Amino acid sequence: MKSIYILLTNADTYVSKLIQFATSDAYTHASISFDASLQPLYSFARRFSFVPLPAGLRRESFKKGFFKRHPEMPCALFELPVPDAVYDAAKGLVEGMMQESFKYRYNVIGLLLCKMNISFPRRRRFFCSQFIGEILDKSNALDLPKEPSLMRPVDYANHPDLMCTYEGDMSGLIQSVNIASVKI
Repeated sequence: MKSIYILLTNADTYVSKLIQFATSDAYTHASISFDASLQPLYSFARRFSFVPLPAGLRRESFKKGFFKRHPEMPCALFELPVPDAVYDAAKGLVEGMMQESFKYRYNVIGLLLCKMNISFPRRRRFFCSQFIGEILDKSNALDLPKEPSLMRPVDYANHPDLMCTYEGDMSGLIQSVNIASVKI
């Protein structure tokens, strides 16, 4: 057995505040990792740490960019133990997408429709929690309560098969998984 990790965060940005206002959810962003050190993390996120768009498929790091600038950001880490074959399938899907990351874009329309419970999957376009849902669904890692294009970060926090291993701020998470010693 190996584990897949899902990190949920809630940044103090206008976009995050807007999402939280519309949904009342505690977390507004989701990332996925295949290592206990959480390096690398993958998500659909901003390409430049100072502006929300353009956004797309990204590697996120605790040592630079947005996460480094926001150590006080609330977060929760969830672990999903899976068989080796499922782990390999999920990781392979992400790695395949990363090889063609330039082809992927952020699904702004899908994000807006998700709040209205309208499924709107688009080819090579995802928002963060939809991307994670797609990976977990296609690899058979997790039975989702709804279609990937309707998944919100809160849906992962409430899923009975995901174990919360940390909840607090980003600086505490970094200390708890000893990310500071990880070389990137």
